[in-house]
Amino acid sequence: MGRIMSAGKRLAACGLVIGMTAGLSLSAYALTTKEKLDQAQQEREQTKGQLDQTQENISGLQSELGTLQGKLNHLNDQLTEVSDRLAVLEGQISDKEQEIDETQAALEEAKENADRQYEAMKRRIQYMYERGDDYALLEGMLGADSVSDMLNYYDFVDAISAYDEQQLEDFRNIRDEIDQKEKELQKERAELSEYKIQVEAEQSKVSGYISATSGDIAQSAGELSNAQAEAEAYEARIKQQDKDIAALKKKLAEEIAMSQLSKQSAKRDISEITFAEEDRYLLANLIYCEAGGEPYAGQLAVGAVVINRLLSSVYPNTMTGVIYQKSQFSPVGSGRLAIALAEDRATPACYQAADEAMSGVSNVGDCVYFRTPIEGLTGISIGGHIFY
Repeated sequence: MGRIMSAGKRLAACGLVIGMTAGLSLSAYALTTKEKLDQAQQEREQTKGQLDQTQENISGLQSELGTLQGKLNHLNDQLTEVSDRLAVLEGQISDKEQEIDETQAALEEAKENADRQYEAMKRRIQYMYERGDDYALLEGMLGADSVSDMLNYYDFVDAISAYDEQQLEDFRNIRDEIDQKEKELQKERAELSEYKIQVEAEQSKVSGYISATSGDIAQSAGELSNAQAEAEAYEARIKQQDKDIAALKKKLAEEIAMSQLSKQSAKRDISEITFAEEDRYLLANLIYCEAGGEPYAGQLAVGAVVINRLLSSVYPNTMTGVIYQKSQFSPVGSGRLAIALAEDRATPACYQAADEAMSGVSNVGDCVYFRTPIEGLTGISIGGHIFY
């Protein structure tokens, strides 16, 4: 099947590759695993940063909640003080209204007494008028039994007149005093009512602050709850990432060991391999999936890597075994190879590369790994891959 590269040439090529990759003992897949490990560690650091930021937010929210709660407590104290003042005011207003009622009742009584006294005086005056002042006085004096009685009667009439006038004056004074007191009480009640309105406005204002602060507390508490849930999610993610990183480290160690073992393993000659027709079909389609868009040299290089593995005692000894070995070729795991096989997407160039590789032709020496270039990786660069 085409020409076969001599053992000397293959060893020389392999020596070149080994020289180019000195200090690099990772396989293509191992390096892929290393890259995955690096990515996983970077993602873990990102998650840790997000967790730190979230925990900082939690600390800030807790501090804010403490401040808001202190503000709410202060406002509640204010509301209690205002409510107490309002209760006192309402009691004072109630007492003042009772005083006003009592004063009004006293005023009415004073007016009634004054009216009664006034009516009595009017009746006496009318009586004296109807009889005539002089006649009534003369009749009273003439009817006296003695001069002393006559003088006493005169004094009595004069006293009655003075008494009526004094009573009327007293009642007027009492009525004026009560009326003045009622006005003062009405004024005091108006002042208390005005002050009550101010205190009620203050109460309403404080209640509004309490409502707003309670709303802020509820909002901050909700944000805190969300942040705590977010932190728990980050912690769970970090825990899973730590498990993934540990698994990748373990896998990487296994692959490094596999790479070292491959270098030390015995190699078969291409003449010892018997290929079936389906091997050609399988290899051509794998080449299509891995390097279908690459130059022909890149397609041949992929085919040579597969054959080099087939020749190594470290890898399976069949084409199917090599290609379908777990976690080795990404088109297998992604399902792209299955689709290509189902539709035979391999191009004539892919079949040509498969034929040459199966005949022992290799443009990458004994390289058994390839991948897209990454920093620090050296080897044979063909198309979009590094072979080593």
